Parts: sequence; structure tokens; C-alpha cells
Amino acid sequence: MMNASSPAPARRTELLAAGAATVTVVLWASAFVSIRSAGAAYSPGALALGRLLAGAVTLGTICLLRREGLPPREAWRGIALSGLLWFGFYMVVLNWGEQQVDAGTAALVVNTGPILIALLGSRLLGDAMPPRLVAGMAVSFAGAVAVGLSMSGKGGSSVLGVVLCLLAAVGYAAGVVAQKPALGRASALQVTTFGCLVGAVACLPFAGRLVHDVAHAPASATLNVVYLGVFPTALAFTTWAYALARTTATRMGATTYAVPALVVAMSWLFLGEIPGVLTLAGGALCLAGVAVSRSRPGLSGPARATAAPRPSEHARPGEHA
Repeated sequence: MMNASSPAPARRTELLAAGAATVTVVLWASAFVSIRSAGAAYSPGALALGRLLAGAVTLGTICLLRREGLPPREAWRGIALSGLLWFGFYMVVLNWGEQQVDAGTAALVVNTGPILIALLGSRLLGDAMPPRLVAGMAVSFAGAVAVGLSMSGKGGSSVLGVVLCLLAAVGYAAGVVAQKPALGRASALQVTTFGCLVGAVACLPFAGRLVHDVAHAPASATLNVVYLGVFPTALAFTTWAYALARTTATRMGATTYAVPALVVAMSWLFLGEIPGVLTLAGGALCLAGVAVSRSRPGLSGPARATAAPRPSEHARPGEHA
């Protein structure tokens, strides 16, 4: 029988969190392809509202089936802040920014987000920044710069677009840091569902434009909006919250550096955009940096068996992994 000091349960939780993070980055990478397709027919606000409404319906249905109920009162501050900053503000300004700058510039500016998460997480949440994490983020950011530079100049750029993408990165980082404490008081599904609802309510001023765009958009663009709501929003934000509840905001932010590499691969497969050597090298650096940032110094012998996982990686009391 497994004794209490066995590392197996902690290892299982760690593997589940890593799997959830992988699902998140794959689906978020696919979102860039869908946004590029739907953005030609939908305005930034309408696209954000349509995506959030589809996500809210999906998440709300799952919550009702699971009888999740309302989050505890103590969690609402984090849920409301993350809903406004990340689900609402971030999605609108990112959609708008990507209409003003080329894909490479947008990817480069938005990828300052994990660095901002690390700074805010260290300051506000007390997140540790071990050397491997810092080194991995530096390698990944260098890869993001390479990807951005290799893709720049293909769609034009503007000062407004750069500012919008930077604002998106700030909203993303602040939303993640606000969400982290809420996950200690409510389930990942509750935090994601009600954060999505808050974002949808904040985007309701775009309802008239959404009705207009739905009436005039081709079916393929509308299907992309629904896809964005169901998968990169409902599913990916839930798996993100599940993983974030079991690790630090800084480490999760570093994980998202895999997104540029996956976007390059998906654009190659689905859009026929053949990447150059610099783009491929940058994508490889992004993935290498993520691997370094998520690695830990090895333990040997009895130390490995007795080492306790960090409290932040445990599920909340009463919640099964």
C-alpha cells in the first residue's frame, strides 16, 4: 500500500497540470489562425462578444450539468478582475491591434505578456523566480523576437497597432495575476465560466455590431467565431485555470511561449504559409525555452522520495486532481 510520503499523488497532479497546459497552448495557437480568418468579416468588438457568448453558453451548460453553483464570495474579486481585463479588454484590443499591425509585430509585442506576469507575480503573489525559469523565459523571448522579425513587414504596421498589442499584453498579464487567488477559493470551471460571463457583459455595447456582422458574414467566418468560443475560450481557459491552480502564475506564463512555435506550424499546415529558416529557428527557441523554464533541478536517492511538492501545486482542499 502506498504510504503518505509517496510522491506518486503529487507526480500525478503534476502530469495532469502539464497535460492541461499543453491543451491550452495548442488551442490558443489555433485561435490565431481562426482570428485571422474571422477578422476579415467581424469587427474587433463583435468578434470578441461573439466568441465570449459562445464560450459562456458552453461553460454555463457544463456548470449546470455538473451542478457547480455560484463561486464563493471571496473569489468574486479575482473573477471580476480577470473577466474584465482578460476575457473582455484583452480580446477586444488584441482583435483591433491585429488589424493594425502585421502578424509578426503582434506576436512579438503580445509576447511581452509572460515577462509582465513574472514581474507582477513576483511582486503581488510572491512567485519565486529560480534561475532555470528566468533562463527559459529569456530563451523563449529570444525565439519570439526571431519569429516576430521573420514575419514582420507582411501586413503593414502602425503606432496605434503596437500600442493596442502592448495594452493587450498588459491586460493579459494583469488578468492572470488577478485570477490566481480566485483559483484558491473556487473551482477552475467556476472561475472560467463566470470570468467569461463578466467579459461578455462588458462587451455588450458591441451587440448591435455583432448582429450586423452575423447577418453579412460568410458562414465560414461565423463558424470560426463559434469555434473560438467553444475551444480556445471555453475549453482552453478551463484547462489553463486547472493548471494555474497547481503551479505559479510565472511558470504558467512561461509555458505560453510555446504558442508562437505552434502558430508557425499551424499556419504552415492550414494556411500554406511556408516558414523561413529564421522563423523555424525562432520557433525551436520558443519550445526549448519552455522546456528549460518548466524543468527542475534533479533530486537523487532518498531526497527524491521525501521531497514535498510546493503548496501551490496541490489541488484545493476537497478537490480531486
